[in-house]
Amino acid sequence: MTKGRLEAFSDGVIAILITIMVLELKIPEEANAEALRHMLPVFLSYVLSFIYLGIYWVNHHHMLHMAEWINGKILWANLHLLFWLSLVPAATAWLGESHAEALPTAVYGAVMLAPAIAYYILQNAIIAEDGPDSRLGAAVGKDYKGKISPLLYASAIGLAFVSPWISDALYVLVALIWLVPDPRIEQRLR
Repeated sequence: MTKGRLEAFSDGVIAILITIMVLELKIPEEANAEALRHMLPVFLSYVLSFIYLGIYWVNHHHMLHMAEWINGKILWANLHLLFWLSLVPAATAWLGESHAEALPTAVYGAVMLAPAIAYYILQNAIIAEDGPDSRLGAAVGKDYKGKISPLLYASAIGLAFVSPWISDALYVLVALIWLVPDPRIEQRLR
């Protein structure tokens, strides 16, 4: 399989996930500020998850452009990542509808932790295939962002039972850490 086919398939899955999430947004029945206020947590959870899916889409795109070869391990690692990403719409809907309850906030963190781990596995599968001195291997380096993100997610999962707002802040922090594409990879793509 070519990199292009794998990327197109992954792009399609992520596009479908975003579509599913937006379909979960319900139009308020009443035309007043109270109706919008009630919808705000749902909308904010959608925005956060949209940003996360966008981050995965951009970084996945860059990573595949740096890959030299695609093998069976990479295909399965990619499907593993897409599986976990496919749970984002359900976790997003529950988080938005729960209005800062502990369990949905913790579950959202678990659903965000799983694709972070899956992405790391995919990245390592590509580096194993192409070699540690490959463009991707050299660009990833020590991968501080990739190592700190799971720790922040794990902390947020536990803290959800103390204060869901702290967990939400950590989820936003991780998104902000990853919002700008990794310059190490972008420089090597040029």
